Amino acid sequence: MNGTSIILRGVRLGRGVVIEDFCILGAVPRGGREGDLETWIGDGSFLRSHTVIYAGNRIGAGFQTGNKVNIREQNEIGDNVSIGTLSVVEHHVRIGQGVRIHSQAFIPEFSVIEDGAWIGPNVVLTNARYPQSPGAKDNLRGPVIRSHARIGANTTILPGVTVGRNALVGAGSVVTKDVPDGGVVAGNPARVINTLNNLPYGEEHS
Repeated sequence: MNGTSIILRGVRLGRGVVIEDFCILGAVPRGGREGDLETWIGDGSFLRSHTVIYAGNRIGAGFQTGNKVNIREQNEIGDNVSIGTLSVVEHHVRIGQGVRIHSQAFIPEFSVIEDGAWIGPNVVLTNARYPQSPGAKDNLRGPVIRSHARIGANTTILPGVTVGRNALVGAGSVVTKDVPDGGVVAGNPARVINTLNNLPYGEEHS
């Protein structure tokens, strides 16, 4: 703990949590009041400088952030999750156990990332099929990233797309359709080019 960080009312910290300089914990969402929503951060978490975590988050043990991570309100985040520098997680997101989100990723509202998934740097998930159209905010659908799927760097995933369990998305892909379990996809638009079991290391990750 240090004197430069701000911890607002309603924040509950587990044992051994490390908070570097200039963090804000329990930031108040627009229209809310300080202390209205409880925020839980589990044992052994490590929050690097300038991390901002809004109120209403429930975060498990062993959580880690890079510098300048922004996590909006009312998310559910499991144990041993790591979120890299300059990444943004919007509100009402569900993140499972052991998820790794690399630097400068964007995770929008209503996304689901299941246990053990891996999100590469500069990955963008999207949730609005027709941005700024009438009713767009009422029809947001975040992607679903199933357990142990891996999303390569600089990939964009469109709203409502499901990336299957143990799937692999090649770097720079634009994923417009669901990816099957164990599928390997790449390109713009991304197409199935292989299966994980056919790759040299596939059996190790199946």
